[in-house]
Amino acid sequence: MLFPTTAFAVFFFVVFQIHWALAGFPRARKAFLLAASLFFYGFWSWKFALMLLASAAVNHAAAVRMDRLASVGAAEPRRRRLLVGIVALNLGLLGVFKYTGFLFADLLFPLLRPMCLWLGPEAVGWLVQVQEEVYPWLSKIVLPVGISFFTFQALSYVVDVHRRRVAPARSWIDFANYLAFFPQLVAGPIVRARDLVPQMERMPGRDEPIEAGRATFLILAGLFKKTVVANWLASRLADPVFGWPEKFAGPDVLMGVYAYAVQIYCDFSAYSDIAIGTALLLGFRFPANFNAPYFASTLQDFWRRWHISLSSWLRDYLYIPLGGSRGGTARTYANLFITFLLGGLWHGAAWTFLLWGAFHGAYLALERGVRRGLRIPDKGAAPAPWPVAMLGRVWIFHVVCFSWILFRGGRMETVSALLESLVRWRSAVPTVEFWGAGPVAMVAIGFATQFLDGDRLWRAAHQVAAWPSWALASAAAAVLTGILALGPEGVAPFIYFQF
Repeated sequence: MLFPTTAFAVFFFVVFQIHWALAGFPRARKAFLLAASLFFYGFWSWKFALMLLASAAVNHAAAVRMDRLASVGAAEPRRRRLLVGIVALNLGLLGVFKYTGFLFADLLFPLLRPMCLWLGPEAVGWLVQVQEEVYPWLSKIVLPVGISFFTFQALSYVVDVHRRRVAPARSWIDFANYLAFFPQLVAGPIVRARDLVPQMERMPGRDEPIEAGRATFLILAGLFKKTVVANWLASRLADPVFGWPEKFAGPDVLMGVYAYAVQIYCDFSAYSDIAIGTALLLGFRFPANFNAPYFASTLQDFWRRWHISLSSWLRDYLYIPLGGSRGGTARTYANLFITFLLGGLWHGAAWTFLLWGAFHGAYLALERGVRRGLRIPDKGAAPAPWPVAMLGRVWIFHVVCFSWILFRGGRMETVSALLESLVRWRSAVPTVEFWGAGPVAMVAIGFATQFLDGDRLWRAAHQVAAWPSWALASAAAAVLTGILALGPEGVAPFIYFQF
């Protein structure tokens, strides 16, 4: 079930009405919210909903057990063994669904082929037989939508309980609602237990004002970014270039890369905006997930602004446990590289995602080394003069755009073709006009939507929130009508659904 669809609009209308109608019946309200979230997730497959329910039960049981062991003074190794077991179970489940095909088709079989050729015809025949038996089985593995997101939320919960930073949820249903909450279930933001579990335990009451103005602002901004900007850029520019890179010349490929950079920002930040807005209408608050990432002047600053919930998760649960910056310069660089290498693998089971993560990790290590060599502090430094800051923003934007070639390419052959086409100045499609007024304007509009991130233009949103209900509803309806009229036919799935 996609956000910008009639099915979701009807679903959310029903959920909104019943959720607030049950405000005086907390147990029934929690049960209804969980059922609604499972229905939302089961809209793709009821098997996925059962798996999500099982994940909630197992992870909460493990967290409660760890907390009880700590309260009775049990030895730390017992709690650590339980933590290792539940982390291994979560990662194992994720690995089976997400990486089995990659391990067999892209790693194991390519390694075995030259070995079998060297051993002789019998070994080759054996390998062919194994491949014929394994490939049909691999094709039956369906990746559950959003499994990476709810797995990371479950991991942060059990790790924080083990660290005694949060207490286990008061009941299983509170944790299940935290894990399965439908606005952010399939594409984030990755909300921490300390932020959302207390809200699920307490549940918003009727006396709490609904931030309808802010929610409306976020939802409409998200719909505009997704249905108008992201879908237009994908269908008109990015998809043709990445689909047939050999047909285009350098300038057109460059515009296609720019278009994808803006598309993925608009697409993903739109999901976050709509998720935060719909949660607000139900009385729940999520942290911001984007903060104008293409305004960053360093790659480190970019990752403080892009997909904030993921970058902070990688920092707290991977980079710092590896040692962070506490083990000397070489160890710090290695930790950065490993963190982003695994972050790339989290995004997808392909060599291009690994290279994308490796590129970011290597660049961050290099950037830190240069700053250290020039004695530029990471924090607390005086702002750079605006020409220097602007040059840094332009440079980092293009560094990130280069990395998007790896991210979007999918296959190394596509990445190679794109890089070759970048330096070819004659197109095989002479009639294409990617640098016309329309494409340039749409890329610029998508880029400018970053001014809507965080607290930017919040004064306008506050003014809108002060309007009478009838005026707010009329304005929202008019804007929504315009968005639906401008957007292309059909709704493409959000990019991060595949992760």
